[in-house]
Amino acid sequence: MADGVATTSTGAGGRGLTYPFAPPPRSGEAVEVAAGVLWMRLAMPMALDHINVYAVRDGGEWAIVDTGLNLPGTRAEWEALLAGPLHGGRVSRVICTHMHPDHIGLAGWLCERFQAPLAMTRLEYVTARMLLADTGRPAPESGADFYRAAGWDEDQLEGYRRDFGQFGRAVAAMPAGYVRIREGERLAIGGADWRVVVGEGHSPEHACLWREADGVVLGGDQILPKISSNVSVWPTEPDADPLGDWLASLERMKAVFPDEVLVLPSHGEPFLGVQARLDALLRGHRTALRRLERALTVPKRAVDVFPALFARPVGDGVRGMATGEAVAHLNYLLRQGRAGRVRDADGVDWWSAATQGRAT
Repeated sequence: MADGVATTSTGAGGRGLTYPFAPPPRSGEAVEVAAGVLWMRLAMPMALDHINVYAVRDGGEWAIVDTGLNLPGTRAEWEALLAGPLHGGRVSRVICTHMHPDHIGLAGWLCERFQAPLAMTRLEYVTARMLLADTGRPAPESGADFYRAAGWDEDQLEGYRRDFGQFGRAVAAMPAGYVRIREGERLAIGGADWRVVVGEGHSPEHACLWREADGVVLGGDQILPKISSNVSVWPTEPDADPLGDWLASLERMKAVFPDEVLVLPSHGEPFLGVQARLDALLRGHRTALRRLERALTVPKRAVDVFPALFARPVGDGVRGMATGEAVAHLNYLLRQGRAGRVRDADGVDWWSAATQGRAT
């Protein structure tokens, strides 16, 4: 699955925000949402049925921000955009906010076509290259151990083994080199500076771009208006605390972004009201953590806490992301001393609330 967004019941559904542009652009069309910035939308064949991508005028060329999945239909949509609203202009560079397939899927294709450089943060580029190397390899048993510990049965573990390496199925070959961007750096695009603001948790080193001169933020998946980005633990780092990273990033962005910025997100519509949205995302996760603590008065596996975290039933198609998000919340409570974990003789982890734990 591509850059999925979990069903966690956080974020208050975008209430209190203002959406200055409607309707969204149709396939092959673009809407100018700020000076020299075009909003375009690409289809995705999943429940989250679109990704927003942006083109920023860069002299007589275009800097592209995010690319969509490597699918024939997406390439066709790009052909229409390049010939239509981009007026056949050359792509000067491709900037990817992070390494999930719907964001980098066609980065290599666009870079090769225009001999344009790829710009990303280091951890996003390196992680993408690592995951692409898994394509065609057998699944490691350490991964099966991770999902067994979370409560998956043998049929589900066999599905993990069968589907392992799917990351590369929606990502074109990545460029062999890249241009590193980093926190606090300012990128000159079209005569204006865009400040890099890094977030963590949804991905390792997610880059937002902020044109401070007129308050435009290319937010990627860091600040979405109506859904909460998936924050997961994966088998490669089973004891990670991405939720701690995510909450710290949201708090940091509350201190960075003034409320009047226009946020251009990767999913949903451009919006005003970033402080309310950041507050809602923080509040939603903290509420979910309190529900989770209450659920852990009786020992449970990660798969048993889905009802405490998610607003709707978890189907097979999102089981991996739901499990990752459940473990992320459990690991956070463990780090905070608010939960404990015991592994049984079958390799299954049982989680319980710590008696001294308290909700925050």
